[in-house]
Amino acid sequence: MAITLTNPTGLPETGIYHQVSVATGSRLVSVAGQVAWDADGVTVGEGDLTAQVEQCYLNVGTALAGVGGSFADVTRLTVYVVDWTPDKMPLLLAGISRATEKLGVTATPPAALIGVAALDTPAHQVEIEATALLD
Repeated sequence: MAITLTNPTGLPETGIYHQVSVATGSRLVSVAGQVAWDADGVTVGEGDLTAQVEQCYLNVGTALAGVGGSFADVTRLTVYVVDWTPDKMPLLLAGISRATEKLGVTATPPAALIGVAALDTPAHQVEIEATALLD
């Protein structure tokens, strides 16, 4: 496997993501920020953060599969959430859980969660981008 995830001594273990990924491989893959669109460009889960997070993860999974990769190859995720407040964390985690169950993976690479004022359209509450390294 090209990615080793770890929590070095002295850094907290969050249970949500690992603090560090060590990647070895030959192809760097950058997945553009994925919003809650289905294959036809229709927004999924308007007004439902959990459903939108799930769709974003599924879209990242589809993008990776399209180039021969999977979440096992992800070195880093960046999650942008409109009007983020800590009380939204259970909704975010529920969406991740639903998506990873459907994908049959454990997605815990290093991640950043960034609150933003707006995304591409008012209907989108979350956007997720990924970096991966494939053999």
